[in-house]
Amino acid sequence: MSFEEAVKDLGSDIIVDIEVTPGSRSILVPSGYNEWRKRIEVKLTKNAQKGKANEQLMERLAELFGISSSDVFINSGATSSKKSILLKGVSYKQAVSIFGASLKK
Repeated sequence: MSFEEAVKDLGSDIIVDIEVTPGSRSILVPSGYNEWRKRIEVKLTKNAQKGKANEQLMERLAELFGISSSDVFINSGATSSKKSILLKGVSYKQAVSIFGASLKK
């Protein structure tokens, strides 16, 4: 399998397992896939202080999927680089299509 293993289908919503690298030179959402950890990799420019990297992650995911940032939640891992993110109103098929296109670039 590939990056699809990081996406969990909840019907009309999904959970995405992500590994964040804060403090990078540029923002890349997604930046790759870690097949060992089964997580989509993300690089953020904000540092992991006072929730700034988490805010940037949620804003970028909302932008990527064309949803409101109020529909993006940190399901687990708020203080960790390994996070599970809930995206409301995003289907599994839509997520696989968007991540697939982004990861091929």
